[in-house]
Amino acid sequence: MTRQKTNPDELLIGLVSVSDRASSGVYEDQGIPALRDWFGAALVSPWQMATRLVPDESALIEQALIELVDEIGCELVLTTGGTGPARRDVTPEATLAVGTKEMPGFGEQMRQISLNFVPTAILSRQVAVVRETERHGQQHAALIMNLPGQPKSIKETLEGLKDADGKVKVPGIFAAVPYCIDLIGGPYIETDEAVCKAFRPKSAIRQK
Repeated sequence: MTRQKTNPDELLIGLVSVSDRASSGVYEDQGIPALRDWFGAALVSPWQMATRLVPDESALIEQALIELVDEIGCELVLTTGGTGPARRDVTPEATLAVGTKEMPGFGEQMRQISLNFVPTAILSRQVAVVRETERHGQQHAALIMNLPGQPKSIKETLEGLKDADGKVKVPGIFAAVPYCIDLIGGPYIETDEAVCKAFRPKSAIRQK
């Protein structure tokens, strides 16, 4: 399956929810709807998404990540679920297996944000990687990040912490994502600053 862009600056986002129970229909997945809503509010540049719901199986997680990047052409892929210490939690291992470069700062910041809410944040093993590949004879790369499974935690991780006046106290991870996508050759992403202000060096900001 391939997906045609309607705009050269359109961001293709892959969303992968990892859950034995949700994938088998025991309960309704919450991760993908939460992310869809968040991107709908946060992005002002064009985007579209492809979704996958898979069980906690390394091979199936890897397959979904590779398909979204190599075949569909996503430049950003987010996973939810499967990042704890339980035996069936294998999302970080699957993510590292398909990555070309590890991006440890994302996981470090996610835990830093979550520690403001719960001490069990230290049990989280979220990672991020860049996957480099070739599509249609051209170089292609994507940023793949593991997120928490709960909608509230997903929002906090992406946006960070703000005080009562709306001033950012702890930056969310998405503030760094647009510039990362720039650096790996992806489209120029613009955000609604009221939700999440993207940070770029002045030399990287596109003049309107």
